[in-house]
Amino acid sequence: MRLSTKGRYAVMAMADLAAHSGGKPVALADIADRQEISLSYLEQLFGRLRKGGLVKSVRGPGGGYLLSREAGDMRISDIILAVDEPIQTTRCSPGSPAGCHNNKGRCMTHDLWEELANQIYLYLSSVSLEDVTQRRVLGTSGLIGEMPPIVAVQ
Repeated sequence: MRLSTKGRYAVMAMADLAAHSGGKPVALADIADRQEISLSYLEQLFGRLRKGGLVKSVRGPGGGYLLSREAGDMRISDIILAVDEPIQTTRCSPGSPAGCHNNKGRCMTHDLWEELANQIYLYLSSVSLEDVTQRRVLGTSGLIGEMPPIVAVQ
């Protein structure tokens, strides 16, 4: 499973906006420079973020974008879903009873990948934009440096 560039860049840009706003609008050109993201690509993403109710635009001199609510109240999953990036781990259409095999059956590992997508969504729903900007995410899984050894079954 891979998170698309669209989702990753949207989260990066929103974290930048949260970190640099200070209650004042931030120009997309400034975010583009700091995050090394194309300005035209950011314009597309922020159009979707605005439509999703996550940011507000301010026109005129000194204009730019503001978060529509506090960073602590905004979930990473909200950002990813606002730019139309569903988290999909199977080849099947989400919610469809038909599987990805030619006979419309589900593969043996379908439930595994479906549950992985659910766990990713739950995790991203548990992390706020403020958690990211305050660097409170690293190590929250409890697995950093503590990966269990892989044991061969005989």
